[in-house]
Amino acid sequence: MNKQLIMLPGDGVGPEIMESAKVVLNTVASEYGHTFTYHQHAIGGDAIDRYETPLPEETINACQNSDAILLGAVGGSKWDSLPGHMRPEKGLLGIRKTLGLFANLRPVKGFAPLLHTSPLKEEIIKDSDILIIRELTGGLYFGKPSERRDNAVVDTLSYHRSEMERIIDKAFQSARLRNNHLTSVDKANVLESSRLWREIVDEKSKDYPDVTVEHELVDAAAMKLITQPKQFDVIVTENLFGDILSDEASVLTGSLGMLPSASIRSDGVGLYEPVHGSAPDIAGKGVVNPLGMILSVALMLRHSFQLEEEAAKIEKAVNECLEQGYHTADLHIEGGKQVGTKEITKMVVDHITSNSVSDCICSMYA
Repeated sequence: MNKQLIMLPGDGVGPEIMESAKVVLNTVASEYGHTFTYHQHAIGGDAIDRYETPLPEETINACQNSDAILLGAVGGSKWDSLPGHMRPEKGLLGIRKTLGLFANLRPVKGFAPLLHTSPLKEEIIKDSDILIIRELTGGLYFGKPSERRDNAVVDTLSYHRSEMERIIDKAFQSARLRNNHLTSVDKANVLESSRLWREIVDEKSKDYPDVTVEHELVDAAAMKLITQPKQFDVIVTENLFGDILSDEASVLTGSLGMLPSASIRSDGVGLYEPVHGSAPDIAGKGVVNPLGMILSVALMLRHSFQLEEEAAKIEKAVNECLEQGYHTADLHIEGGKQVGTKEITKMVVDHITSNSVSDCICSMYA
């Protein structure tokens, strides 16, 4: 496999975690015979400083001709005084819109050594593993009109059937990569848009007879994420509900530094980034946690390139590092050892290569 990857380090700790991503990708390429060619471009505050825009045309053109994009982080207090259209975050929003990245994938998985940091009781969050799929380009955030009228205000929740169909298809396809269980979240007892959403889910379910489908109202889903998170596998929902539920779910595991995310479209091209921010206060100190970025690499391999074995190998390596007690400053493992960015990246790499050797030996005697 030969893939062209765009690297957008961005701001703050972005360049450091991007370097970790590259190290892991080079290891995977060596282990499996792939070729990844990297092209680095500017976005966010870095682009503002260099090109006076958060999203240069050069970056857009490069992304449009890539197989996938990796993003570090954007933003920081340095640019807080700039007008809205010049803020670093406009670069991220702009590239999502330009590339038509309509599906946001947010995995939320509890790692056993970190469960004690969850706000939930350990027995509730233990073994939870959820993938939230949020529609990203439609709904209340983009509907027109959206305006004030004298002493009144109006926002419009608007979707075309095709916009619902493509995100629902993506959810069914993702469920097939996991445990064949899909929960569709709506507000069909109140909203006409949700009633159409539910109808389409039921129609699509006939094309995926191996996937079990359940419907949940959004308020009930929000409650069950707290009380019964293990009952969920893949959750699919529209933009506003997905925004709220994914943020709720992100705190369940106790660490934002461990969470990857993806924004993708139907042909598999996607933008992959960790959930955490740019953390300018620790930039350049070698202490940032790169595991969210490394797990975003695994997401890219799985969802853009269908390299399931390689993705699973990375995830296993991350888990083994944590189980052995190694962690960065933002994490806490009782009796563990705190290490820096480069050290934990090397440990992940060592586990990837050692697992490959073990797999090879086992296959010889199978």
